[in-house]
Amino acid sequence: MIVLLVVLALQGAGDGRVPVPKVQIGVTVRPDTVTVGEPFTVLVRVRAPLGSAIAFPDGPDSGAVVEAVDPRTVRSAADSGAVDVTAAYRLVAWDTGARSAGLGAVRVTGPADQLLTLREAALYVRSVLPRDTALHVPKPERDILAGARPWWYRLLAALLALAITGLLLWAWWRRRRYRRDEAQVVDAFERAEAEFARIDALGLVEAGERGRLVALAVDVTRDYLAARLPEARPSLTSGELLGALQSRREIPADRLRVLLAEADLVKFARRNVSGERARELSLHARALVRDVESAVNPRVPDARTTPASEVRAA
Repeated sequence: MIVLLVVLALQGAGDGRVPVPKVQIGVTVRPDTVTVGEPFTVLVRVRAPLGSAIAFPDGPDSGAVVEAVDPRTVRSAADSGAVDVTAAYRLVAWDTGARSAGLGAVRVTGPADQLLTLREAALYVRSVLPRDTALHVPKPERDILAGARPWWYRLLAALLALAITGLLLWAWWRRRRYRRDEAQVVDAFERAEAEFARIDALGLVEAGERGRLVALAVDVTRDYLAARLPEARPSLTSGELLGALQSRREIPADRLRVLLAEADLVKFARRNVSGERARELSLHARALVRDVESAVNPRVPDARTTPASEVRAA
């Protein structure tokens, strides 16, 4: 919609010339019909005599029914006979019905001093709702039991919960039993004696596995030392073990060196060993364990140690 207001100022003096318009103003709303929240543009064009100054309003206040989306822009047209300026307002309306842009007034100063109110910047705002909401038929409500699961789902969930509870109880019981067994660890010396007895019962010399007899006897000895002495870690090599125990007076270093050296030759160098020598090294290992036990554990009676004559013959 284009509304053109023409304000005429007549030339006085009766010189017989045709009067010409002093100030011309036009207002355009694009589009003139919008929906709530849809932006629209208001163009205000003012043409005034040369030497005039034109001051456009800033626009509607923020929070009003009609408010600005962007700041006002002003553009001048090339005209040698007049001042031609156009202001553009991008607005939005938040209520329905016939609305005015509410831009205020344009002040023209200079040869023609005037205040022009922009009452013609009007538009129509329509609702985005249907014309008659009473005719709208809502969808029927859904049956709340339509998606219910069958009864055996609950039974399955109960069985699953029971199984999980059983697994948790079993894990707790096993962990408790493990801790109880861990607290009742067999004494290192008793375990070594039991291992030596088990090795003897295997009859490895008679079975032709003499090297295995030596290897098992030395393994028992090393396990015993690791359990009794913190520095005798099982991961140490024979040389590292001797170095770690060199300050220990309880350890017969020479006897341990001979035992480890021969055992390494049998285990790693595949050295052939006779049955008699295999038995001697096994007795050597057992005697060494008993002597160390007597030294580090004074409560053990001396009768538990093997006589030295059995070992020195080896």
